[in-house]
Amino acid sequence: MLIFFDRIMNNVHYLNNDYIIINFMGKAQRILIAALGALGLSQPLMAQQALDRYIQLGLDNNLVIQTRQVSLEKSMLALREARSYFLPSSYLDAQYTLAQGGRNISIPVGDLLNPVYQTLNQLTGTEKFPQVANVEEQLLPNNFYDLRIRTSVPVINPSLKANRHIKMQEVAIQENELQAYKRELVKDIKTAYYQYLMADRAIRIFESAMGVVEQNLRLNQSLLANGKSLPAYVSRAEAEVVSVRNQWQNARNEKEKARAYVNLLLNRELSDSVEIEDPGLASFMTDAINQGYDSIEGREELKSLQLARDIRGSQYKLNKSYQVPRVNAFLDLAAQDFNFKVKSSSFFYLGGVQMTMPIFAGNRNLYKIRESELDIRQSEISARQTRKELEMAAFTARSNAKNLYGNYLASIKEEEASTRYYTLIDRGYRVGVNSFIEILDARNQLTRSQLQTALNKYRFLAAIADYERQTTSYAFNK
Repeated sequence: MLIFFDRIMNNVHYLNNDYIIINFMGKAQRILIAALGALGLSQPLMAQQALDRYIQLGLDNNLVIQTRQVSLEKSMLALREARSYFLPSSYLDAQYTLAQGGRNISIPVGDLLNPVYQTLNQLTGTEKFPQVANVEEQLLPNNFYDLRIRTSVPVINPSLKANRHIKMQEVAIQENELQAYKRELVKDIKTAYYQYLMADRAIRIFESAMGVVEQNLRLNQSLLANGKSLPAYVSRAEAEVVSVRNQWQNARNEKEKARAYVNLLLNRELSDSVEIEDPGLASFMTDAINQGYDSIEGREELKSLQLARDIRGSQYKLNKSYQVPRVNAFLDLAAQDFNFKVKSSSFFYLGGVQMTMPIFAGNRNLYKIRESELDIRQSEISARQTRKELEMAAFTARSNAKNLYGNYLASIKEEEASTRYYTLIDRGYRVGVNSFIEILDARNQLTRSQLQTALNKYRFLAAIADYERQTTSYAFNK
């Protein structure tokens, strides 16, 4: 609706979402425009809602976020796997063997029993005790099965606890990385959307300027036809029309590129339409840049560095526990026999405790402990350095926002002055007091000031988005 009225009345110019009338208007027109401004057709709340919708759409559709969510799910599964090592584990072990040859076991049964049997036969006068041959048994079992269910459980194993803690920290790091990327994406979407609004605002400014220069061209052509102007003025007016039309076309091209980039961030077709709702400057924006305190405690990068230090601390504790014995308990429920026979004597159980403890390993464990100490020290230094860099980034973001806000306020004053100047020159030109060159200069000055106001406004909004990113002050929807 605002653009509709702007195209109807070429003598209307915008200033900070309000209207400045640069040419003579009727009383009814003034009342109508004042009423439109009072109704607030371009509400900041509506604009913020539109931008929030695009942000949520980008968070839902972004492919990088989806990839990182898959990595997070994998890390959570790895954590569950680490926890499962504390539980007893059972598995079935079955063997069947066929063997021929190999070593034998000689059992001198005949040598031991035959002399005794011979003596007994002589005493009894009978042959009741026959002679027995020596026996040789193959050492490898032939046609033999071994079936067992083994259950084992760790009793003492510091590495399991350390591994579980490390996996927990890795999950938290993945969550922080995902959250940090979301914040970066929010900043990019806001900046791209503001660039799109800036291009649209430039188009409207050039459309308004085009109406003015075309009106000047018609006026000079009319004056020339009546012998009251010079051909040079008509040529200059034609050149101004061509120049403004070219700038208008360039602004349209910039708007198309900005729209494509917004859709790229939203993972949509590049040609999809983007809603235009110009945001206002809420009071919390200026309060944020004037508070003088830039908190970075919520930065996911700092949290991840602390988690990385905890991981190295867990590795250090694990390396120091190399002298602690590893103890496991096991129980076998089994059956063994030949020729697939199953009888009561085939079944048995076997249980026990296993212990492993290093005695000498060439001081490798001591070297690992020292390496872990250096890793912890390195992580602490890196955390301090990163904290200083993030503090500097937050301070710079707030300073840039303050400077841009000051520039925006100054550009508003400059636009107001340019509007008044153009109004006076236009009136003077119509009554013959001011020259054509002066009206062109006034018009160019007004257009530049309008563009600069819009540019400073959206630069300030982009700086606020960057400040939100640096201080993690943007609140995600739950």
